[in-house]
Amino acid sequence: MDSIKLKQQDLLRYTRYATESAGIDPEMYSKYDVKRGLRDISGKGVLTGLTEISEIRSYIVENNDMIPCEGKLFYRGYNVEELVSGFLKDKRFGFEEATFLLLFGHLPDDGEYETFRQAISSLQKLPEGFVRDTILDSPSKDMMNALSKSVLTLYSYDSKADDTSIDNVILQSLRLIAQFPLLCVYAYQAHQRYHKNGSLIIHSPDSRLSIAENILRLLRPDRQYTELEARILDLALVLHAEHGGGNNSTFTTHVVTSSGTDTYSSTVASLGSLKGPRHGGANIKVVEMFEDLKERVEDWENEEQICAYLTRILEKDAFDKSGLIYGMGHAVYSISDPRAVILKSAAEELAQSKGLSEEFRLYARVERLAPQVIAGVRKIYKGVSANVDFYSGFVYRMLGIPTELFTPLFAISRISGWSAHRIEELVNAGKIIRPAYKSIAKRKPYTPMTER
Repeated sequence: MDSIKLKQQDLLRYTRYATESAGIDPEMYSKYDVKRGLRDISGKGVLTGLTEISEIRSYIVENNDMIPCEGKLFYRGYNVEELVSGFLKDKRFGFEEATFLLLFGHLPDDGEYETFRQAISSLQKLPEGFVRDTILDSPSKDMMNALSKSVLTLYSYDSKADDTSIDNVILQSLRLIAQFPLLCVYAYQAHQRYHKNGSLIIHSPDSRLSIAENILRLLRPDRQYTELEARILDLALVLHAEHGGGNNSTFTTHVVTSSGTDTYSSTVASLGSLKGPRHGGANIKVVEMFEDLKERVEDWENEEQICAYLTRILEKDAFDKSGLIYGMGHAVYSISDPRAVILKSAAEELAQSKGLSEEFRLYARVERLAPQVIAGVRKIYKGVSANVDFYSGFVYRMLGIPTELFTPLFAISRISGWSAHRIEELVNAGKIIRPAYKSIAKRKPYTPMTER
């Protein structure tokens, strides 16, 4: 690649050509009633499919009017708040239970739960030499790219990689669910050693532990963690496991699966979507925004100072100049995001145990003030509330999880939902997903090379 020389002036000219030829007048989208982002002006998504896996409820309809309501999330018809309450009450780790529910459509009994947990544990082992040859041999600076590379490489170790029968896809999915924590943490350890000159620490998972416990065990040099830390990480995994068929990465799963491709390619396509900062990387931005806020707001209890800072953000005069208060607002929820509500309580409990209650109160204060500031500066068509990213980054930081693993941790959780949706797409054997695009290019006569 280095042998190919491209002059800077040529690159600039190519960039100008591409930009000019790609630009479309925004008014054209209104003229042809194009639902950009597959969403209409009210924020309601364009219906592109049916699913039984999960449901997001953010409004009720009365007299043909959409009336916002408290956000609700359902996994296979079960309210996630009740699901969480159930396993917390029983002092049971919930991610494996939620994964079983998403994949197979019902809550497992004691026997099914234990069998499934053991199955996941038995599938954790990576192929012989995989860590050395794939992860350590060419460590990546980006953990999501490292994860994608590992998943594509696993294709080569699977003798039935292209078999899309349901039993084989279930086995492939369970194996990926089991191995994602190792792939992510080992990629991070390689990154620390070869790009940060740190120590290389590779721990083996413990088959007796839950996925959440093993993540902390794999990540920490001393393998130590508290029960509270493991249970809150487990809770975060449950809340991120699935979120309707319309989110960008899950829709990608449906689109790519509909082409008939293999499980590994489908998973990598969804990983590419999740890597985007508009999707999986938002909690990193929230943490960075709060670090900037803590430096620029002298009194964390002074609401006028906080509002002034938030106003500057909206005016593109503070933080990253994007005009966005990260962690506030959601494409679907308006009054509340149930995941944020649940995670907020967990964040408060964890903050108390870590001596960070003052910082938690700052988060809660910004959560309360931001909608007021946004409403005063911007014209909005629906309410604005904190989304799950608002507290998840704070929780991960308190757990000592490095920023580089925030989005991979999302992937460790969401692979459960992607797998369920891939199976649903295969079982229903629908048409290849191909939405329409309208060309607005003018017809042009061909010009011979000598006349251009």
